[in-house]
Amino acid sequence: MSAAEPAPAGGRIAVLDILRGIAILGTFASNAWLFAVPGGASVWLSGGLLTQDPVEAGLRLLSNGKFLALLTLLFGIGIELQYRSALRRGLRWPGRYPLRALILFVEGVLHYVLVFEFDVLMGYAVAALLVACLIGRSDRVLRAWIAVVGAVFAALVFGITALLLAVPDTPGPQPVADPSATASWPAQVADRLQFFPLFRIEIPLIIPSATVLFLTGALLLRAGALTDTPAGVRIRRRLMVVGFGVALPLNALTAFGSPDWFLVDRYLLPPVVALGILALVTTVVLRTRCAPGPARRGLAAVGRTALSCYVAQNVLGAFLCYGWGLGLAARFADAPPWWVVGLWATVCAVLMVGAVLWLRWFDRGPLELIAHRVQGMGRAPARAGSG
Repeated sequence: MSAAEPAPAGGRIAVLDILRGIAILGTFASNAWLFAVPGGASVWLSGGLLTQDPVEAGLRLLSNGKFLALLTLLFGIGIELQYRSALRRGLRWPGRYPLRALILFVEGVLHYVLVFEFDVLMGYAVAALLVACLIGRSDRVLRAWIAVVGAVFAALVFGITALLLAVPDTPGPQPVADPSATASWPAQVADRLQFFPLFRIEIPLIIPSATVLFLTGALLLRAGALTDTPAGVRIRRRLMVVGFGVALPLNALTAFGSPDWFLVDRYLLPPVVALGILALVTTVVLRTRCAPGPARRGLAAVGRTALSCYVAQNVLGAFLCYGWGLGLAARFADAPPWWVVGLWATVCAVLMVGAVLWLRWFDRGPLELIAHRVQGMGRAPARAGSG
């Protein structure tokens, strides 16, 4: 099956695996900066990452919010594909999808408590429940939801940004990096439980943003944006013009501008750039006729084990950087920011090799296997001709 063809029952759209792999590894390009700060998340909450030098600002501009938005678009495409699969099999929708969302929410809670303060899975699970109820509606209805939720979300972000710009910045003491804050894993777990509302303050922003991007991904799939057709080419060309020609330059201005533009820099402009990335990668993959090389196979393997790799990269980041692990964040506290690029590249290489090896014996990632088996518990076998 070519990458341009719609996935048949039990099949896959090849370009989606590659896009997911890029999105997962690109997401860690943002998260790596959080792990690389001595003291961990507490320094970020006190403004430690808003005082970076120009080189760090430029490096973070390349990834901040963009690949997370790409991952969110792909999640929406996944919901649309699951909806189509249910229709083909004669199953009612959303059927057992709420259970799937519940499993994802539980995985997000465990990921937050045990591994990483800035988990997105919980927000994804909540937004997915809403989108699952909408996905069977017409394109017109989905576009209306995108317009309304997107307008309210954008107004909220611009409103908060206007308030931040209106309040004069008052110089204060710079946040002090305290490596001891990451010296104990049990202490970090206790902090995540104690300061749950503070660490999860991002969820009210994740849910509406994810809702808009989930629905956008579904509409892009319906419109043929991933196909090697004249319509698909036109859609992708427009997405690249808007994403790279308009949103990316504006994103550069916010990234190098005042820290008060942080919300616009993360939640409004990067999703538009992500549309350009989706279009560019899809175009390159569809035009590539040669056999996949090691890099493409590794990206596709990460994409097929996306949930497991998302959690694994944060586990690796914590082990490599925190005091209870190798403590690289404290050791390289005064090093140039390029060391974070090396951290990212190392984790990416491990994930790509590990995913390829894992898929030699299994058809899903370890967390995907667990979720699949839990979701299948108690399911009655399908009857011939049912539905």
